[in-house]
Amino acid sequence: MADIKWLEITVNTTPDQLDQVSAKLTAAGMDGLVIEDEGDFLQFLEQNRQYWDYVDQELLDRMKGVTRIKFYVTDDTDGREQLARYTRGLDQEYTVTPLTDDDWAYSWQKYYRPLAIGQRLYVVPQWEREEPIPQGRSPLYLNPGLTFGTGSHASTQLCLEGVEEHTAPGRPVLDLGCGSGILSIAALCLGASTAVAVDIDPKAVDVAYENAALNGIGKDRYTVRAGDVLSDRSLAGELARQRYHLVLANIVADVIIPLSAQVPRLLEEDGVFLCSGIIDTRAHEVEEALVKNGLTVTRRREKNGWVALESKLG
Repeated sequence: MADIKWLEITVNTTPDQLDQVSAKLTAAGMDGLVIEDEGDFLQFLEQNRQYWDYVDQELLDRMKGVTRIKFYVTDDTDGREQLARYTRGLDQEYTVTPLTDDDWAYSWQKYYRPLAIGQRLYVVPQWEREEPIPQGRSPLYLNPGLTFGTGSHASTQLCLEGVEEHTAPGRPVLDLGCGSGILSIAALCLGASTAVAVDIDPKAVDVAYENAALNGIGKDRYTVRAGDVLSDRSLAGELARQRYHLVLANIVADVIIPLSAQVPRLLEEDGVFLCSGIIDTRAHEVEEALVKNGLTVTRRREKNGWVALESKLG
């Protein structure tokens, strides 16, 4: 995977349109967004003054008046098709810049630092793995790649909180739309017996397996498949050969709604379906679909305009 080349897409916007543009990109399937905003930057500096003596004036100047969103796709046919899908209907202009390996290290890794989630999880980027782990936390090492989740997005954090609460030692997990594998690997780190993960992007298979290996998890416990469970009956049938204590879907409302019809035959009797990636204005549609398909919503989590729903059979 080292020879993959990347494109950096920069969307210039305004503070009042930032959330709307982010929501459009995320709803189109891009969850690896890097947001550069002067207001957030200055607030971050103010709230974390104890960690530095001074801030480089060059950095302050570079952030002045900035409100932009960056994301990354592979520099190939697949990546350009993804770019067309992500930017369809987007009113803002954007620029596309090819990256070298050095650019990638500078443009991407600098934004990610270890992240404490819930009561026990501690998501650690691979390049920070020498850092000490806080007492009582379970590390989850991650090298997300450019097109997959890192744990920084609100919907992923909501899902990870649910994974921490509902992972049962010795019981299996299914992760639909796995991306980097962060959710299913977290479940395995927390004691799940086995996990199966699926994503429509074939590149996710290698990324998820590599992240699992960073955490000492092999293919004896972890299976990653490429495919679309909504259109591939063979894959859907294969997954339904067993039932899972925890079924995860951190995708978007338009996928979760039809997917909810398959969930009852995937869940163990006391299992939990945890879905996220839902913009708050569409949460009621997802809730209706869950109920229609025989599920009872047991909890709703919200963060920064995003919603995660937990449901059970009956």
